Amino acid sequence: MSNSETLIQNTQHAFLVAWGWFAEQIGLIQQLQAVSLKQKHYHHRPQTKVLEFLVAILAGLQHLQDISLAAHPLDKDQAVAQAWAQPAWADYSGVSRTLSGLSWEEVKQIVQALEQISQPYLTAEVKLLRLQGNRLRLDGDLTGLPVSNTSQTYPNAAFGHMDDEIRLGYQAGVVSLQSPTYGRLWLSVAHHPGDTVSCTQAEALVLAAEARLRLRPRRRTELLRQRIAAFEQVVTQTGERLEKQKQAVKQTKALLVAAEQQVQVYQQQVDELEEDYQTRQRAERPTSRLAQARQRLQVIVKRAASRTSACKQAQLRLDKTTAQWSQQQAELAVFYQRLLRFEQDNAANAEAVEAEFRLDAGFGTYENVALLIEMGYDLYTKPHSHKTVAYLKQQVDDTTAWTRVGANAELVAWPALQLKHCPYALDVALERFYTGKTLKHSALFHFGAQPVTEDLPRWFQQYNGRQTIEAGIKESKQVFSLHHLKVRSEPAIALQEAFVLFAANFIRWAAHWLQAHAQPAENALNVRKLGIKRQVHVAAHVSAQVSEDSEGKLLKFSEQSAFAGQLLRVVGVQPSPHQLPF
Repeated sequence: MSNSETLIQNTQHAFLVAWGWFAEQIGLIQQLQAVSLKQKHYHHRPQTKVLEFLVAILAGLQHLQDISLAAHPLDKDQAVAQAWAQPAWADYSGVSRTLSGLSWEEVKQIVQALEQISQPYLTAEVKLLRLQGNRLRLDGDLTGLPVSNTSQTYPNAAFGHMDDEIRLGYQAGVVSLQSPTYGRLWLSVAHHPGDTVSCTQAEALVLAAEARLRLRPRRRTELLRQRIAAFEQVVTQTGERLEKQKQAVKQTKALLVAAEQQVQVYQQQVDELEEDYQTRQRAERPTSRLAQARQRLQVIVKRAASRTSACKQAQLRLDKTTAQWSQQQAELAVFYQRLLRFEQDNAANAEAVEAEFRLDAGFGTYENVALLIEMGYDLYTKPHSHKTVAYLKQQVDDTTAWTRVGANAELVAWPALQLKHCPYALDVALERFYTGKTLKHSALFHFGAQPVTEDLPRWFQQYNGRQTIEAGIKESKQVFSLHHLKVRSEPAIALQEAFVLFAANFIRWAAHWLQAHAQPAENALNVRKLGIKRQVHVAAHVSAQVSEDSEGKLLKFSEQSAFAGQLLRVVGVQPSPHQLPF
């Protein structure tokens, strides 16, 4: 096409156009259009409306109706529709109806399409990390998505802890990878009712991350075998105690039966003597046979009562030990199954990776700590129970040497400390810090090869580096409006969660791609210098002229835009749905 034949369009959503170009290059549009959706096609295909929902999320729209009712409606921007290879966009009401009609199976197919698009980027980042000699650094968390506490139209919503309150809503379990190229990449998101608690989700987060990365560390089966051997001894001791208590119950029951029989015998003697005394009209004296018989009966009755109590106590001990033994048998069965599964994992894991997982205190139960250690991860977390902090505070006094690790934090640490109820020795640190004038304490747990107790500031910084996932959660809510649920169908809510996390990754990939394919010019826009928030809230809502010729595609930002006088020209791009990053 010659320059004279160049088609020029106007848009109020410049970066949505540029992101459409990128989406076509990586095959995203083709993948989503290929998903089978069992809905009727009137003016717009259901796949188009699903794609429009993703574009609305990329634009950071807070409400679904903003598609049609915003100052510059997205559904009226033909340049954006064309960039995303669509004839036109639907009204928001049509998008809403399509989303409400999605099934869980259809949402699963859409998410699988997103994962297929994402996989080359994840593979490339993991390869780069390993070439740099770095381990994989994963962060996991559970974040609340509250709705109105009085709402009755959100299916399976439940009350739970959200933003330090009890709120009605949902929970999303998320995992991110620290990326050398993009800073942070989301790996997975799982939709849960609002009453889901962190301590139940540690293994699920790890398995979800492994499924996305298609990699995992070597399972520490040798530690698990040692744990099983030690636990088997405990189970054996419980079994021996159980047998002794069974015999004790048998003996106490026999003694009780004997005592009850004696009560009957002595009661019969008293009855016969009473009848004889009445027949003979004899008076009962303190030393008479009747009085002595009554005394013997009282003694036997007391003995029977004592043996009844002893029998009940023995039975209670037996019941408690029986329950404990049954629980231990169940736990042992879980350990055996885990060992078998981990041995199979290792046998099939020809390319094990080194990886660490960072989790907050909500996940830090001793069982979760042990499980993640056995799964092969180096672990950074905090204890779930406040009792651990109370115990550590008892181990320090006025002579303890504290190490400053931050502007308002000090640590004291113990390497390879064996804590009660934890099967493995951990590096443990007690932290003290002030909030205002109040002195507070917390603790850190670590397991792994890094000698963290030798460099406490680095340990402190390493754990607090998990703020990257907290920043990501904040970004998902403040930039992509995840906290505004745009739909009330639960499958569609789960799709919104998946789209938001994909959008955060997508824009990071797109920024590198656009900059790599941008034609250098004095007035060229430097996309890489724009943060995610500015790209979504500003660049996706500025006006520009869109044109395309034989050399490439051009965005020329209008004089009324925030990028007045600048342009973005993308050249040398050939459509290829299988194109790898860069």
